[in-house]
Amino acid sequence: MNWDDIRVFLAVARSGQILGAARRLGINHATAARRITSLETALGAQLVVRRTNGCGLTGEGETFLVHAERMEAEMLAAQSNLGRPDSAISGTVRIGAPDGFGVSFLAPRLGVLIARHPDLRLQLVPVPRSFSLPQREADIAITVERPVEGRLVARKLVDYSLSLYASRAYLAEHGTPQDADDLKAHRLISYVEDLIFSPSLHFTHEILRNWTAQFEISSATGQTEAVRSGAGIAVLHDYIAGLDPDMIRVLPEHRIGRSYFMVYHESARDLARVRTVADHISKIAQDHKASFYPGRS
Repeated sequence: MNWDDIRVFLAVARSGQILGAARRLGINHATAARRITSLETALGAQLVVRRTNGCGLTGEGETFLVHAERMEAEMLAAQSNLGRPDSAISGTVRIGAPDGFGVSFLAPRLGVLIARHPDLRLQLVPVPRSFSLPQREADIAITVERPVEGRLVARKLVDYSLSLYASRAYLAEHGTPQDADDLKAHRLISYVEDLIFSPSLHFTHEILRNWTAQFEISSATGQTEAVRSGAGIAVLHDYIAGLDPDMIRVLPEHRIGRSYFMVYHESARDLARVRTVADHISKIAQDHKASFYPGRS
């Protein structure tokens, strides 16, 4: 059995296309197709169903995928652990994170890893969406919910809180709401309803049942900037908005609690580079625990 055949199989399983897998691996479509055929011949089983719009795995393919990922993990671990101890911390680690956490918290605090490990390459993808770890869209994902399916390793990273915020200029012009019902008379900002990727982000209804936003932004960072400009009132992260002296908490009795989780595929558990980055993220989150949930003992 040829490892290169298995590597192509993994790429096809994750992309759902032979062409997509070939592009990812830097080979042509015909070579990728031959690799799959070669692996199927070696195993005496059909692994991939070829369709006009992509590929799917057969039952035998799903079974073999489990073993192939274990082989991949062992191969990567062996490569990482050969040579000098410091050289094990090398290669690329992609981190997927919600944009608020990724831009405002992680981005300023990851550079130290590059300085410490010159052969390490970090890719931070801070966008308002979820990531597929089985398809390797990210090596480490920061999520707002603990995953319940898949062969994933998940641990709570940190609890955080959100509150209502408005700019000083907005409150000077429109007044300060005294209770939740007063919000109906104000310009409200929230996520684009049909683009919310997690039920846990429907937090505005915990404050006002019929919250109606005049300005919808599918980004926590974008909402923060809109509030800072005086566009209206929004539910924002305390660890971001609470640090800006021009952002004022309104109705402080309404505080919402949530949690971040750090997740990676179990096949990456023993990879030195992934473990190093995961441990760093966990440490800096705990070091700033008080700012994520101000006032909590």
